[in-house]
Amino acid sequence: MTDKELKVALLEHCKETVEKRQEKIKQTISDIVESLEDESKSSAGDKHETGRAMLQIDRENAGKQLQEIETLQALVKKIDISSVSDYVRLGSLVYTNSGTYFISISIGQVTVGKTGYFCVALQSPIGQMLSGKKKGDTFVFNEKEFVVKSIS
Repeated sequence: MTDKELKVALLEHCKETVEKRQEKIKQTISDIVESLEDESKSSAGDKHETGRAMLQIDRENAGKQLQEIETLQALVKKIDISSVSDYVRLGSLVYTNSGTYFISISIGQVTVGKTGYFCVALQSPIGQMLSGKKKGDTFVFNEKEFVVKSIS
């Protein structure tokens, strides 16, 4: 598999992960709205009000999560895998002496073929260490020395 094909596969995995999270949160919101409607039909006094208040808080939290997912979706759309750079940036595939990193969003290890790759955000601790590095650069992360072997 070429680096370009690999980047396409990793980016697709990132998109699918974000879409799945979005669907899950939308379902949660839908369930909460349904529960709120059920609570409205009940009139058990204080217990009823407490239940509604907790559901409202859950709905607000789910709404915040949905906003975070929409931010991730916007970021995924900005990832340009077609251009190659000699330094690490968003969309780079970075080969190091200790694993291969796709600079995208933080979803952890992804297996393509039989090989594991790390999808990390630029804002993540390892992403910040990789950002701007060039082939041959070294850095220390978690008391381990990393060497950038190549960037695609």
